[in-house]
Amino acid sequence: MPEPVIAVRDLAKRYRKTIAVADVSLDVFEGEIFGLIGPNGAGKTTTMECIEGLRRPDRGTMRVLGLDPQRDATALRQRIGVQHQEAHLQKRIKVWEAVDLWASLYPRDRVTDTDALLARLGLEAKRNAWFMTLSGGQKQRLFIALALIHQPEVVFLDELTTGLDPQARRAIWELVRDIRARGTTVFLTTHLMEEAERLCDRVAIIEHGKVIEVGTPLELVAKHCPERRVVYTSEEAGVEHTHTLAGEGDDFVTDVIHRIARDGTRVRGFRTEMPALEDVFLKLTGRAIRD
Repeated sequence: MPEPVIAVRDLAKRYRKTIAVADVSLDVFEGEIFGLIGPNGAGKTTTMECIEGLRRPDRGTMRVLGLDPQRDATALRQRIGVQHQEAHLQKRIKVWEAVDLWASLYPRDRVTDTDALLARLGLEAKRNAWFMTLSGGQKQRLFIALALIHQPEVVFLDELTTGLDPQARRAIWELVRDIRARGTTVFLTTHLMEEAERLCDRVAIIEHGKVIEVGTPLELVAKHCPERRVVYTSEEAGVEHTHTLAGEGDDFVTDVIHRIARDGTRVRGFRTEMPALEDVFLKLTGRAIRD
């Protein structure tokens, strides 16, 4: 097993009487997209900010690229990129001005080709546009550009696509996949289960400040919700009937098909339904992820 690029053990953080993070332990490995998933208020952002070194935890140990986020904060900031959920820029700053400003914060030899970066993120035509004129998706792409400007080894993305329409969300997903394909490790938070399933290599489910399960989306579904369903429509005496069958095992769907064929049933429609990450969360916590 390789050494993790992010290692967190027994992390806890409290704000007066409010426990934001109660007990978080996780590992993130080089070259993966790792998702911290859970409902709003579960402790995702606080956990991420502690790992980045922006907040001091009350308890626990953390290492990012072998560095302590508190003790080695200056060195770490040169090697990680950060995009925050509540990030803002001045309304009348132009895209190229924001990029130049961020580039000035890092040594020249670490700064990427900014023109190529804007082109890669589909912002070349918006180079001279004011920030306030950008669409939601364009603003998010600009924040990604600012997080990548110094070619970080790890990039942190917090609720990256919240509030975006489906088309803009999928465009951002492609950008995140491209970031990983270029060798950057991605740590993201999201409460959108479709996003986690489509994007993440592994996820950690967090609830009430505690990590309650870690694994690939497929592993978690197979472990906690192995049952699948077959829904088919048949015609009997000119009347259509919808049938729903549930079962487990690799042969379940095949057995249903054989049964239909044996009975001579005339099928008008047939589909299988697999459980999803949201079903896993509901089973583990007793409530929907969107709460």
